[in-house]
Amino acid sequence: MSTKHYSGFLFHRGEFSGVDDVLPVEEVLSISINDQPFTITMRSPGKEKELIRGLLFTEGVVGEVVPDLEPVVRGRSMAGLITALDVTVPDDYLLKAFAGQRSIASSSSCGLCGRTTFEEEIISASKMFQLAPEMVNSLFEQVALHQIDFKASGGTHASGVFSRDGRLLSVMEDIGRHNAVDKVIGDLLIKGKLQEADCITVSGRISYEIISKVMKAGIPMIASVSAPSSMAVETAAAAGITLIAFCRNDKFTVYTHRERIVEPAVVEMKK
Repeated sequence: MSTKHYSGFLFHRGEFSGVDDVLPVEEVLSISINDQPFTITMRSPGKEKELIRGLLFTEGVVGEVVPDLEPVVRGRSMAGLITALDVTVPDDYLLKAFAGQRSIASSSSCGLCGRTTFEEEIISASKMFQLAPEMVNSLFEQVALHQIDFKASGGTHASGVFSRDGRLLSVMEDIGRHNAVDKVIGDLLIKGKLQEADCITVSGRISYEIISKVMKAGIPMIASVSAPSSMAVETAAAAGITLIAFCRNDKFTVYTHRERIVEPAVVEMKK
């Protein structure tokens, strides 16, 4: 259950009228690793396995290669939604980053909330390819076809991952931007397709936390319909990531590593 109906009153043209709105469900999820509290996050119910797999990877708790993680349900809400999970990770696969990194609540809109330290190693994206400018809008059009919860509620984010030829590898929705990114990366890890990922799209602004996750996943290009932060641009530049923002109405702005975008003049020559 990712959406619910709520009654309300719409004020329009000087008068109220009753409406029945569909809103996205937000539910708490407490995550433990080997019976030790790890984090509490607000998220859209569903795809918990993908969320945890992606979150543990992007937060540096486990690497890309890890035994199949099967979360055990430790709690449910009165509506039957999962509220607490424990995942068992063999000690040999736990990275040092787990200890003390994330132990308090984080919201659906924050990827760094809950951390007790801030430390990041810049990982350089080495993949080189070129994307035609006209393909940028088509990426968002493909994602939009799969935004079922957004079409119903208008209140969820989406993240899609593509190969360099524009083939959609995975798309996930969540009430939180960071959760959507974690879910889509987790999905690719589970499917063994992360190495095919060349571009990721996000429906919200590009923050440093988003770039950090993309950098960890080794994805060399990110595009968004919204704005990037200054730290996101600086980190993307240092990491060799092509950052594209304001992808709307057949327009977009490339802020870093424009060499991965085919120059318009070159496109014309190929026609």
